[in-house]
Amino acid sequence: MLWRNEQLRLRKALALATGLTAGTVLALTGTASPAAHAASGTLGAAAAGSGRYFGTAVAAGKLGDSTYSTILDREFNMITPENEMKWDTTEPSRGNFNFGPADQIVGHATAHGQRMRGHTLVWHSQLPGWVNSITDPNTLRSVMNNHITTEMSHFKGKIYAWDVVNEAFADGSSQHRSSVFQNVLGNGFIEEAFRTARAADPSAKLCYNDYNIENWTDAKTQGVYTMVRDFKSRGVPIDCVGFQSHFGVGGPPSSFRTTLANFAALGVDVQITELDIAQASPTAYANTVQACMNVARCTGITVWGIRDSDSWRSGDNPLLFDRNGNKKPAYDAVLSALGGSTGNSGGIVSGAVYSLGNVAVGRVLDVPAGQTGNGTPLQVWDANGGAANQQWRASQNGDGSYTLTNVGSGRVLDEPGGQTGNGTRMEIWDANGGANQHWRASRNGDGSYTLTNVASGRALEVPAGQSANGTPVQIWDSNGGANQHWNLR
Repeated sequence: MLWRNEQLRLRKALALATGLTAGTVLALTGTASPAAHAASGTLGAAAAGSGRYFGTAVAAGKLGDSTYSTILDREFNMITPENEMKWDTTEPSRGNFNFGPADQIVGHATAHGQRMRGHTLVWHSQLPGWVNSITDPNTLRSVMNNHITTEMSHFKGKIYAWDVVNEAFADGSSQHRSSVFQNVLGNGFIEEAFRTARAADPSAKLCYNDYNIENWTDAKTQGVYTMVRDFKSRGVPIDCVGFQSHFGVGGPPSSFRTTLANFAALGVDVQITELDIAQASPTAYANTVQACMNVARCTGITVWGIRDSDSWRSGDNPLLFDRNGNKKPAYDAVLSALGGSTGNSGGIVSGAVYSLGNVAVGRVLDVPAGQTGNGTPLQVWDANGGAANQQWRASQNGDGSYTLTNVGSGRVLDEPGGQTGNGTRMEIWDANGGANQHWRASRNGDGSYTLTNVASGRALEVPAGQSANGTPVQIWDSNGGANQHWNLR
């Protein structure tokens, strides 16, 4: 986490990020797993439905605030200490360790069934003066390795993942930044830190964490990518990469999903670790979450604080809860993107009848006139005044998805059983409660919906570039295109 003297530097970066184009809204549903909370109407439970976590940064001094702790324990299933595990707190003088504040947070997490991310072991900032004054390589190597080993051993078995090294790359560069570790130990200090960490706690995931590495073509992103690729090729123990994601008002760059996917392809998990977005645009938040949801190895998302008043960027109002602890519109956007229920069905009323108009072609989802049997293939056609073959009744299921029943035929929108590949054509079939008849509805920034099949994880679409009456309707990987956007009216 960036703090104190780092704030001015990041604000400059955020000003540049404001001009970036927000990524397109995507939708994907993963395989369900046990939730840490009871209802899909919370962030943690909704994320758990796809095997992910949704966490927040926590300050020990705020745990006594009942509004703060109530939101924390209701919504989040992963905790990252804001400052309590950093070097200036944990080892203020050489060999004298203080884990009291961090123990308080870990104890709270344990009591409430929340997991912990450890943050951070080796970082150039919030570093005691005695460390910065070391000039002898052997001394610094011994001090660094002892700090890693002692802190990880203290929390062994209690930490899901550690940010072993934080922000080691220079702004706008593929090279390492100047720091006492870089200047005294050279490039090898990162590898040594990871090898030491693996020996200290073999079961914890070991992460590299940094900011401004979300845009794929940036030099800094490429520098970190090259390092991770090298580590994986040589067997250096690295399990995950954290993308801090402190965004300006525009949200993530358009290449964010590509960046996550490319890192994941190296064989590491990717995580959004410190998310906040200036002015908390619902669309920008949804785009960020959806980028993670569409990368299988994106295992979780952490926002950097709970209420706007808790944020280190409080003047930007960048979080999901306002200063009084009320949910902001961005909260509902995130919950919907995670596949959860917002409490108002995301604007879709269960039991209501809708026409489904494709945004790209201006035509509606249609069962060919006079054809009502099982297996009838679906198409798009000009709206014809509310005819029953173009009307669909939405019924919400227990998992928060919807079954869409054609009024004319009495049969439901169906992905043929066992057929989940790109280009599979959709049909109608008798309702049977199967996942192939369940559709997640994710609200897009234009007010339309992406309809994602629960069985395949692919989106309902009109094939790109095809717009004529009679064009078949199929499923395809989510890509945010207008041909995958549907207006329910």
